[in-house]
Amino acid sequence: MDKKEFRVLIKYCFLKGKNTVEAKTWLDAEFSDTAPRKSTIKDWYAKFRRDEMSTEDGERSGCPKEVAADDNI
Repeated sequence: MDKKEFRVLIKYCFLKGKNTVEAKTWLDAEFSDTAPRKSTIKDWYAKFRRDEMSTEDGERSGCPKEVAADDNI
């Protein structure tokens, strides 16, 4: 299962009123090998509490994906 799908499941737990421990326990029971870490679940819960309900990756600062080099120009 990929990150986006886990984010949706974490959001589902949040909307159902589960706390982070309950969400982690449920995800571990269902997806024992690939479940996200507790810190990941806490981070997403914090975003959802701030009404940031999107499960998409946000903009990041830093280097762009495409780098201009002599070969590319």
